[in-house]
Amino acid sequence: MTQMTQSQPAAAQARTAVGWHVEIEFEEDDHRTRAAALLRLPDGNEVRAHGYASRHPSDSNQPRVGEEVAGARALNELAMKLLTKAHDEIDEASGRTSHPLR
Repeated sequence: MTQMTQSQPAAAQARTAVGWHVEIEFEEDDHRTRAAALLRLPDGNEVRAHGYASRHPSDSNQPRVGEEVAGARALNELAMKLLTKAHDEIDEASGRTSHPLR
């Protein structure tokens, strides 16, 4: 963490550190992996998303790869939900429809 000194601008001294933690849980069988992602925001809201991966019968059984694919898809869905949430909050605060966030 950066120490604030008298020589730093006021804007730098006013920074607030915020951290988010995403939990991802996996359920697997011989052919399919499901990832469930959960983000708890500091305001108490939760955002949930899911991702899936399927193993082709000719592929070797590599659970870690299925977890990576399913986890990435869950995180991608989580990101899209956060963008939608932010967009809706911008619209609500401004009283007008804003440009979509991507």
